[in-house]
Parts: sequence; structure tokens; C-alpha cells
Amino acid sequence: MIDLYYWPTPNGKKISIMLEECGLEYNVIPVDIGAGDQFDPEFLKISPNNRMPAIVDHDNGISVFDGGAILMYLAEKAGKFLPTETAARYDVLQWLFWQASGFGPMAGQLSHFVSYTQDDHDYALNRYHNEYDRLLAVLDVQLREREFLAGEFSIADIAAFPWVIPYKRFGFDLDKYPNTRRWFDTIKERPAVRRGMDLGNDWTKRDTLSPELQKMMFGQTSETVYRAHAGEFAKKGEDK
Repeated sequence: MIDLYYWPTPNGKKISIMLEECGLEYNVIPVDIGAGDQFDPEFLKISPNNRMPAIVDHDNGISVFDGGAILMYLAEKAGKFLPTETAARYDVLQWLFWQASGFGPMAGQLSHFVSYTQDDHDYALNRYHNEYDRLLAVLDVQLREREFLAGEFSIADIAAFPWVIPYKRFGFDLDKYPNTRRWFDTIKERPAVRRGMDLGNDWTKRDTLSPELQKMMFGQTSETVYRAHAGEFAKKGEDK
């Protein structure tokens, strides 16, 4: 049995999709990042970066944090979606790391400025809007002669797909990128993908965050890290 520490964000959904695709048995433990669950001392033992997702595999006691590492672990455990032959394996891994180092972070920053800022941040908004546009084009070019990023469906596709989902909220028309559109439409019809994407969608979410919650979510510094690991935050992110 695998414990999945999860909240329904693109990074969380990468792992719920993977677990569903692999057919692995798992138990969901919600980590409400808007309420401060990520500062819980027990969670920090599993995820020292105080971010979800994270997993604990009770078959062997191994815990893993960070989406890319989790995808690799689950692929090796299940023997699916990550080739063993060297060239094919690194074809998948380079696109997995492309998502982890570029596509996901740039989309996440764009999401922040689209959803959570009200002041004039035109430079930042344009910067991340343009980079998301560029990365969608990189995806589109890669998919000109391939059905999936590395040929066969893999953890690279699972990692990238949830970060295409918010394209409308970001103000994009996916038809501008026809190969990405075809890839996106193909993946979203996979039953396991649909189950993974649906996980947690009925949980209570906040359309807006209070100033206190915004500070908790977006105002973290080195002091936050040291205090969290010293156990100075109560559950739900409130000071003791």
C-alpha cells in the first residue's frame, strides 16, 4: 500500500494519474496547502521541502518527495512508462526534467500572477505568459512526428499534461498548437488519467485567499523553513 500525500494541484495530479495508470493500490492523505498542513512536523519528515506531493511505500518503508522523483520511483516499481533501454530511457528522462525545470515552474509562476495578484505586475505577467507560450511551442514541435513526447506514453507525458489543463485560465487557445492539441485530447480520454484528474475535485477549495493565507502560501522565507523544522508552527499553519 502507498500513502499519497496530496492536494488537487497540477503537481499533485501528476502522481494521482500515475498511480491510476499503474494500477497501484494507494491511500490518499490530504495536505491542504491553503490551511498550512504542509507545515505539520510529521509531514516535514517525509517532505522536508514542505511541499506536496509525497509518498510512503509501506511495502518497503521508502518515502519519496518531489513529483519527478516520485514518478521515476513508481515507474520502476510498476515496470511501466519508463523504458529500461538506455537511449529510450534518457529520451523520457530529458522530457521529464524539461517539465520539472521549465514547463511546470513557468506555468506555476504564470498561475500565481493570473490568480493571486491584484497589483500592477505587467512585466512579470508578460514574462511568464511569453515563456508559457514558448514552452507550448516546444511541446508542439516535439509532437510533430511523435504521438507522445518520447514516442510511447510515459512519465514525461504524465508530468506535462496537468500543466496544460489551465491553458484557458491563462488566456491561451490550444488550437494555436495543433500537435499539442492532438496530444492533449488523446491523453485526457484515457480512463486512468480521468480518474487521476478527478481526485479531490470535490474537496473544499478557496476561490480567494485571505491575507494571512496568502502570506502563508507565498511569503515563505528561510525563516519559515527553520521555524517549520523546529516545530514552531501548529497544525493549519498558525503560530503556537
